[in-house]
Amino acid sequence: MSPTIAGILQISLLIALLAAVHRPFGDYMAKVYSSDKHTRPERWIYQAIGANPDSGQRWGIYLRSVLAFSMFSLLGLYALLRFQDKLPWNLGFQPMKADQAFNTAASFTANTNWQSYSGESAVGHTVQMAGLTVQNFVSAAVGMAVAVALVRGFIRVRTGEIGNFWVDLVCGSVRILLPIAVIGTIVLVASGTLQNLADPHTVTTLNGGTQTITGGPVASQEVVKELGTNGGGFYNANSAHPFENPNAFTNLFEIFLILVIPFSMPRTFGTLVGSAKQGYAILGAMFALWFVAVVLMTWTEMHHNGTALEIAGGSTEGKEQRFGVPGSSLFATSTTMTSTGAVNSFHSSFTGLGGGLTMLGMMLGEISPGGVGSGLYGMLIMAILAVFVAGLMVGRTPEYLGKKIGAGEMKLVAMYILVVPATILTMTGIALALPGERASILNSDSPHGLSEVLYAYTSGANNNGSAFAGLGANTEYYNTTIGFAMLIGRFLTIALVLALAGRLVEQRHVPETVGTLKTHRPLFVGTLIGVIVIVTGLTFFPSLALGPIAEGLA
Repeated sequence: MSPTIAGILQISLLIALLAAVHRPFGDYMAKVYSSDKHTRPERWIYQAIGANPDSGQRWGIYLRSVLAFSMFSLLGLYALLRFQDKLPWNLGFQPMKADQAFNTAASFTANTNWQSYSGESAVGHTVQMAGLTVQNFVSAAVGMAVAVALVRGFIRVRTGEIGNFWVDLVCGSVRILLPIAVIGTIVLVASGTLQNLADPHTVTTLNGGTQTITGGPVASQEVVKELGTNGGGFYNANSAHPFENPNAFTNLFEIFLILVIPFSMPRTFGTLVGSAKQGYAILGAMFALWFVAVVLMTWTEMHHNGTALEIAGGSTEGKEQRFGVPGSSLFATSTTMTSTGAVNSFHSSFTGLGGGLTMLGMMLGEISPGGVGSGLYGMLIMAILAVFVAGLMVGRTPEYLGKKIGAGEMKLVAMYILVVPATILTMTGIALALPGERASILNSDSPHGLSEVLYAYTSGANNNGSAFAGLGANTEYYNTTIGFAMLIGRFLTIALVLALAGRLVEQRHVPETVGTLKTHRPLFVGTLIGVIVIVTGLTFFPSLALGPIAEGLA
């Protein structure tokens, strides 16, 4: 079978699987977040944390709950990393240094999972299970909770309350993420993914040397790493490692896990607002951007000029042969257009234009389909902007889902759109201006070197976490600044989303008239896609032109 046909079959099967679960899974999540009933285990959790599950919260209290929980998570994980030598199953690893522990704690708390360390040689089993894996669950649940809170802003009228964060957090973790993770772990273990608590094993290699092989609870972390769009690998090679991703089936299954919640949440949105068509409109915009990116990425990697590349069947450098170019391209596109950050190939070895597409996927705001929760609320922010632009064209006050979009709402939308690009471009510029930090760039005298730094801050601020490779980021400066970029990109944007939800929930519902823009039709979907591409292009095109585009055209 030719690589092209294999690629087409993989993409077709993936789309068919996502389409099959879209409606039932989306409706199930809507039922979870709209239910006022609590299971006995959930009530035990509420009692343990002192939360009243039957009380509502205004947006300010909801935000304070998010920040308090996330700060507790950050400090708790930081402590585990700094004192891991005192923990059981530490495998003899020493405590992580302060700046790297801060970077790691901020990373996993912010659902970024950027790693400036090698997992198999830096952290023991207890930290992996009690620290990193737990954060893979709860940080994903936080994103889903914020997305649902924004949706409630559209469907509730003059109540002032957007839900209860603790209920949304627990329900998302217990009823959605945990059951799928258990089933997914069984599938991965049955397919060859490692799962044990063994100590490192030393073996003799064929040339007479020695090699230490580290086992561990890999499958249980791997499944939620993808399902929660986290991305932090148990091993340094991430999903390119055969213990994490042993074959073509697990590769496709992991891509499915990455996309299943983000592509199903538009159905949840449509069900909650009482209009499936609104959900399909959001889904259409997400899918169109993702599918075009998959096609372009596969084409650039399989048809790059060069005799060696043509003989090999594509740009095979940095790609695992058990996945091939199509499987690597599909994985790379899916992981950078969500906030996952997992990799099964090294993005730095992609062609110039291919590497640019991985960055562009993140620069879009990771909304196609985006991370769990963050993709939906990011896309809804862009939908509000598209409605506002359309309203300016016809001279009418914009409305979306029965709520007027006024000056106050647009200020929050504008700040949301500007926060991450400002963080990325400012921090990239400063790092490139400092001689000491330029020394960490492997290709400092080429456009590829700029791409390495730009990719790092883009990945951090957009809460993706994938690495371009080629940048020595394990320094005090990069650990600290990328850590702050991750926190800004996660929590400042969440604050703006919840503030917007608070404004919307205070409004009355505006009846639909003949002049109301139909936001469920193809015309609006096209407008939404156009606004996303134009806003991203105007913001990042100069930096992309100096980096990956210049490299690709060289």
